[in-house]
Amino acid sequence: MKKILLIEDNLEMRENTAEILELANYEVVTAENGKVGVEKAKAELPDLIICDIMMPELDGYGVLYYLGKDPKTAAIPFIFLTAKAELSEMRKGMNLGADDYLTKPYEEMELLNAIESRIKKSDAVKKDYNALEAGVESFLNDARGLLALEDLAKDRRSREFAPKEIVFREGDTPNYLFFLKSGKVKIIKSDHYGKELVVGLFSAGEFFGFMSILEGSDHKETAIALEKAEALLVPKADFLTLIESNRDVAARFIKMLAGNVHDKEEKLLQLAYAPVRERTATALLELHERYGSGAEIRISRDDLAAMVGTATESLIRTLSDFKEDGSIEVHGRSILICRPDILKKYSGQSK
Repeated sequence: MKKILLIEDNLEMRENTAEILELANYEVVTAENGKVGVEKAKAELPDLIICDIMMPELDGYGVLYYLGKDPKTAAIPFIFLTAKAELSEMRKGMNLGADDYLTKPYEEMELLNAIESRIKKSDAVKKDYNALEAGVESFLNDARGLLALEDLAKDRRSREFAPKEIVFREGDTPNYLFFLKSGKVKIIKSDHYGKELVVGLFSAGEFFGFMSILEGSDHKETAIALEKAEALLVPKADFLTLIESNRDVAARFIKMLAGNVHDKEEKLLQLAYAPVRERTATALLELHERYGSGAEIRISRDDLAAMVGTATESLIRTLSDFKEDGSIEVHGRSILICRPDILKKYSGQSK
């Protein structure tokens, strides 16, 4: 059963509308003013919000503004209720991100049709698209259908990269969003002495190269294939069309792209301040997760040192310690994680 939050200060209007929605088999939560509405939206996380514009405490514009600032509520479909005298103000609401509006008094079917339409569009982009090429294609195709844009990403193509081949350089103008179909890509940042630090590592099923597009700037890092890789290229214009043309699509696409940004930020902080042993254990555990349990990790000592943020000599000494305690095995350039539980203790993930 879909849940709808109704924010309306007029008691009679609120009760009548709630009754209509309940008869249509919706779960209804009500709020008598904008301030209460914001609190209930964050607590209940409804599937859709219907909100009057002119209200005490906080008007409808304020409600939409505050909910748009919270990632948990920003993508909830939002329908304004407005009196005819307020129609000139509707552009303000639509610019803030409202999805639709109804003019009072409205017909029962007009209300229900508007709700059904918005929920269907929202559901279409809330699917759990898997992190595979088929999932990406499905998402883009659904988005194209929602936006009625026949040319959206229809010419998507793939490109293969050889080991150590540069995907893009720091300072390049971003022309594509990359979706990694196979292989692995590292993102490096160099200081003014030329020393490299690996700031990102991407495996099959992940997007990269999008931050510069969102910021409207040149690439701030360099992307290099760690091994033979193949990437799906989504043209910049198509990506921006998705982001700018529909709030539901933008929210879902950004969520796909962001992935575990919070976790990555935590890892970067850990790499910046933790001892070498802890940083090395964390980097090995990340690689263990990306390569898969039981798989040998093929990575050069220089690249691993760049991930850890230490000298190659210090890394080699730390790997020798891990080898002695049985947490890893070293076979030439390859590393096999034997006891991730020991590495977790070193990294601070297991107390």
